This record gives sequence, structure tokens and C-alpha cells, in this order.
Amino acid sequence: MILYPDFYCKNIKDVGIEKLRENNIKGILLDVDNTLIDLDHNLLEGAEEWCNNLKEQNIKFCILSNSNKKEKVKKVAKTLDIPYIFFGTKPLKRGFKKASKELNLPYNELAIIGDQIFTDIIGGNRCKMYTILVEPISTREMYITAIKRGFENKIIKQYMKKHKNKKEG
Repeated sequence: MILYPDFYCKNIKDVGIEKLRENNIKGILLDVDNTLIDLDHNLLEGAEEWCNNLKEQNIKFCILSNSNKKEKVKKVAKTLDIPYIFFGTKPLKRGFKKASKELNLPYNELAIIGDQIFTDIIGGNRCKMYTILVEPISTREMYITAIKRGFENKIIKQYMKKHKNKKEG
């Protein structure tokens, strides 16, 4: 189902090399807001180490953010030493296509990790990528996102029922 992720976990640090290898993933697209940073722009603790560990395993990275705040996205990308695409227009395919080209990897070798079903997961599923939904790292969020969360929470409950009532990871 286009609304369901392939994998659901607490945060990016729960995504290990084993899970990536078993799904032939060679590159990861990362959302920024509430996946890597909170509303105050604080980077998730351990994110840099997680990213560096996977880079050592030859996993490529690219940030794919819907934010139109280039400097914010650029700062996170610089900290993690990875390329970035801002104003990615997820769930439209445009940003996913740019990221695929940036990493020189086909969609079926890419995973998207994000905290929103209606942008990250639907967009990744439309491109036939491996999709990973993480919990938002903060309960504070932008107004429009807060409105969508109610719908997303219902979808997550259905997903959890279908997947033995427990989070994977």
C-alpha cells in the first residue's frame, strides 16, 4: 500500500547495515525536519556518528528536504558531509529524481528515511524505493504538519495492527 512504509522504527539510528544490505540499499535519502533536526535546529544526538558508520560501509547519502530554507538544509548537510536538495517537493518525483541522479543510483537501490507519510513515504513508494518511517524527534512542529499528524497517526495504527502490533527495529 502506498501509505505504508517498508520499515518503521524510532529514529535513523535504528537503521543498520544489515537491514540495508538485505534490501540491496546502496544509498539513503534523508529528510531534515523532525528526522535529523528538531524545530530549534538541534541535530539528533548520534546522527553524525550513524551517518559516518554507514559511509564506512559504502552507503551514499543525500538530504532531500521540502524546506525552502536553503541555509538551514545546507548547514545540516555540511555537518554530515553529504549533498543536499532543498525544496524537494515531496511527494512529487522531481526531488527524488534529482537525488537519484546526485548519488548515481537507481531508485531500487535507494531508501528514503523520513517522519511523514504524506511526503516521504508516499513519494518514496511512488518511485519504488525502500521506505523507512521514523517517529518525529520532537512533538513541536509546524502548524501544517501538526494538522496532517492526526491522519498519519490513524494510518500508523493500521500499519501496526497489520504488522503484529509492534514497531520493527
